[in-house]
Amino acid sequence: MTVMRDAILNGFEDERYPGSELFGPRVLGNDAQEKIWFTLREELSSCRSFTWAVAFITQDMLVPLKVVLADLADKGVSGTIITGDYLNFNNPRVFEELQKIPNLKIKIATKAGFHAKGYLFEHGNYQTVVVGSANFTRSAVLSNYEWALKVSSNKQANLTKQFAQKIALLEQNSFDITSEWLEEYKANWVKPKANVVRKSVEKITPNKMQQAALKNLNALVANGEKRGLVVSATGTGKTYLGAFAVKDFKPKKFLYVVHRQQIAKKSLESFYKVIGGSKKDFGLLSGSHHELNRKYIFATVQTLSQTDVLASLAEDEFDYILIDEAHRAAAPSYQKILAHFKPQFLLGMTATPERMDEQNVYQIFDYNLAYEIRLRDALEEKMLAPFHYVGVQDYEADGETIDETTGLRYLVSEQRVDYVLREIDYYGYCGKQAKGLVFCSRQDEAKELADLFSKKGHPAIALTNEDSEKRRSEVIAKLVNGKIEYIIAVDLFNEGIDIPSLNQIIMLRNTQSSIVFTQQLGRGLRKYPGKNFVTALDFIGNYKNNYLIPIALNQDTSRDKDRAKRETRLPNLIDVSTINFSKVASEKILASLDQVKLDGLRELRQSYQELKNKIGRIPLLYDFYQYGSVSPLVFANNHGLDDYATFLQKMGESVELSKYENQVLTFLTKELLNGKRIHELLLLDLLFKNGKVKQEDYVSLLQKCGYVNEAVLQSVEDILSLSFFDVKQGKTTKKAQYGDLPLIEHSNLPDYELNEKLAAALKQNNWFKRLAEDVIKTGLELNESYDNLHQFTLYQQYDRKDACRLLNWPKDVSAPMYGYRVGEHDTPMFITYEKNDDQKRNAIYNNTLENGRSLRWYTRVPRHLNSEEVQRLLHTEGMHIHLFVKRSDAEGKQFFYLGEAKIDPKSVKEELIGAKKKPAVGMNLLFETPLTSEMYTYLFA
Repeated sequence: MTVMRDAILNGFEDERYPGSELFGPRVLGNDAQEKIWFTLREELSSCRSFTWAVAFITQDMLVPLKVVLADLADKGVSGTIITGDYLNFNNPRVFEELQKIPNLKIKIATKAGFHAKGYLFEHGNYQTVVVGSANFTRSAVLSNYEWALKVSSNKQANLTKQFAQKIALLEQNSFDITSEWLEEYKANWVKPKANVVRKSVEKITPNKMQQAALKNLNALVANGEKRGLVVSATGTGKTYLGAFAVKDFKPKKFLYVVHRQQIAKKSLESFYKVIGGSKKDFGLLSGSHHELNRKYIFATVQTLSQTDVLASLAEDEFDYILIDEAHRAAAPSYQKILAHFKPQFLLGMTATPERMDEQNVYQIFDYNLAYEIRLRDALEEKMLAPFHYVGVQDYEADGETIDETTGLRYLVSEQRVDYVLREIDYYGYCGKQAKGLVFCSRQDEAKELADLFSKKGHPAIALTNEDSEKRRSEVIAKLVNGKIEYIIAVDLFNEGIDIPSLNQIIMLRNTQSSIVFTQQLGRGLRKYPGKNFVTALDFIGNYKNNYLIPIALNQDTSRDKDRAKRETRLPNLIDVSTINFSKVASEKILASLDQVKLDGLRELRQSYQELKNKIGRIPLLYDFYQYGSVSPLVFANNHGLDDYATFLQKMGESVELSKYENQVLTFLTKELLNGKRIHELLLLDLLFKNGKVKQEDYVSLLQKCGYVNEAVLQSVEDILSLSFFDVKQGKTTKKAQYGDLPLIEHSNLPDYELNEKLAAALKQNNWFKRLAEDVIKTGLELNESYDNLHQFTLYQQYDRKDACRLLNWPKDVSAPMYGYRVGEHDTPMFITYEKNDDQKRNAIYNNTLENGRSLRWYTRVPRHLNSEEVQRLLHTEGMHIHLFVKRSDAEGKQFFYLGEAKIDPKSVKEELIGAKKKPAVGMNLLFETPLTSEMYTYLFA
């Protein structure tokens, strides 16, 4: 295999040989871009069989492994893991969980001191070995500083034979695991002692998040502000933070308000631990408890909002009030309380400030957002227990999968429950006993499921919002004490109640909103002794809202469909938490994404209102960028919007622009906001600030932050003079959409100037000036993702018009370009790899990826070897071939840039293609930059 030979020579002899990311030797490690697990996962997904010899295995990596092996089982692929009992490292539960995998053989090594870490993958005509320091533990393959060498070779190669012989010898000195051996191992197993330094006295001190939040809260108080809001994910210590803040403030009298007595009691205990003093200073105001003479009062809103209770308390009774679950503060009962009291400071705390009823929580607290830590931040700061999310297909019978219309009989059928329990058992949990929270859609469904779970040996109780608080407490206690395994909930446990010992979250319902999804996932993420991870199992049916799942999991508010698809197709991590979709579940989500319009006006209106509520003013594009909200590009790519001014007008804002101002803003938005080339943005930024710029100053600036030559300077003029767009499209030209006047004048060399009409508009219309400058500022920020030293940035997305502009062509000739255009020095090629429709034009072009390094490509039809276009492509000296690829037509107009390619002259051949057997010239294009494993998986796997 020539590609493999070149890859090996590239790695071991001379890097000038063509490399291959798939076959070339690589040193693996764990960093922000790379994880050893990603390579193991990719090799597993594409192999025909595998054998691992690995001494130490931990249960916290078995869930993501099971997802991959379940998909391999569907393909008839199996493997072997050889492990052992060295140092008693492997917990007996590891062997029990491995035995659940039907397409996996487990062997126990008898070699004394077995401490190997090697992974062998059979791919048919070649093999891949990963060997190094990494055991199959979460720390080793996701976070530790580890080294592993990945090497591929032909089966007849000496290295492969050596490793195969080692494996064969090890297998001879191993035996298949048996129940007798495992029972004996369990009986004799003693957990290895960890080196733990025990603290003699437990002292509660602020964690990293709390320290930062306290600093900001104290600054608000010092600045004379009266209100503040903290947004903090469940489990990150909101209650303790509140206690620390109150302790710093030293109030004469303090009031804590929440919606449940159980939370009030728990919070009282937490505050007492932090503040100390006499326990008699702490009192309850709830139900029959009216301890109003205490210094620190913990009240339920139901009791406190009673007219007679409020009447007994002076408006300045409390100098510090804390509203827990502050997203509820817009409700009438809370508003009644807030209208009555006049504290020196009012603090709101919530995990989810966004409300589906569009009430503005931020406004209630004067837009003073003191601190914000969302679920992703909390996981990365290791404040929460890691999770392994698994999206699997819901039960299917006779080709029908559950959807929004499925009837109760089908939801609670014995066959579905058996399927659900098998999946739950397969993916397992951390701990000695299952302690799970199951979310379903309907109250009658919850009760039926609880009965069926219990009958099948998994004791469960249903809880709904109809159950009393006493009943809820009793059922929670049964779960915590191990008397039941599951609580099956409807419209409950989204917020407020936490069960730290939970080790499973099971989702048996459609995802209606990202907010609720995050709340439900967060229920199980509180840390608890012995809980190393939480298994989150999501049964995905044919739901229209499936697209929300990757968006919610990744806390992705960008409304960027391409990004959501990548988050679904590629393995994803949040610190050491893993996000895994089975192949079928992934396909259901991708199908949902294809059907939904993430950037519809209704969705953008919602995001706009949320951000406006958050910052207390009209947001600009830069605000969306800064706050990680909707991607600013969504507004540029929305076909129903010319520019952001148009959107603001649709939102009811008083923004008035002339026709000319709208045309200029549309040009800036549609053509420059994407930041794909910095040159035009920099020049306009200088001109907006100074009115006139010398060319030598502009060139000097470009030399510092990008490439510059005569061609690109002329191209910038073509763009900003609008001549680039002077191409007929139907009855008009693209230029007409942007107005007939150039934005800049350059006739008075060497100066650049804004044209008089544009300069006057910037002075006369403040809204136009703000919005135009906003586009430039945001575009410059978005440009940070691009390599300004080159025309194109590897693995960024471009469309055909982008290519025309960045190649410095004088006109936008993207419309007739189709698949490629042979220019004087550059040939951009746009390839749609997956052809779903046999009738489509591009389906006849059998673009195939060979060995991750070579892409078979065809010219248009009819073309012959002696065609003028083909001759120019093959024989123009210094021709640059730029490869742009997308997976399918469903991906839109954007293609990923895979770098430059060279034509393999031996592969050039005239062929008859398509149903009508028309002539075309085929050739192999060799990537100059080896394809990364991530892009290979995303585009071609």
